[in-house]
Amino acid sequence: METLYAKNFSNADEVKNPPKATVEIVKLGNVNASKLVLQPGWVWSECIKPTVGGDSCQAGHVGVVISGRLGCSHNDGSKIEVGPGDAYFFAPGHDGWVVGDEPCVMYEIVEGGKDFGPWKHAD
Repeated sequence: METLYAKNFSNADEVKNPPKATVEIVKLGNVNASKLVLQPGWVWSECIKPTVGGDSCQAGHVGVVISGRLGCSHNDGSKIEVGPGDAYFFAPGHDGWVVGDEPCVMYEIVEGGKDFGPWKHAD
C-alpha cells in the first residue's frame, strides 16, 4: 500500500453528472475525495430523490464550501446555511439546496467504498 497520494480533480478517477451537478472523484487509497459543483436551482429532493428514493438524504456529509452557499434542513427541524470557508457536517436525514444564483463548490472526503445517493445517478 502506498503511503503518499496526490491526484488532481482535472484528472478524476470518476465523474458523475446528476441533474444540475458535477461530481469529480479521486481515489486516494481507502479514501475518496469529491469536488461537487452544484448549480443554482439544485435541490436534493428535486434532483436526487427521484433517482434514489426516500424522504431525505440518508448519507452523512463532511466537507468544506469553497464558493457559493448551500442550505440544509434536517428531519429534526434544524436548519443551517453554509458558505465560503465553512466546514460542515450534515447527519443522515436531510434535504439540501443551493442558495442564490451562484454555483456552490464544495469538497467532501469519505471512506472508499461509500457511494452516496447523488453519485449513483445513471449518466
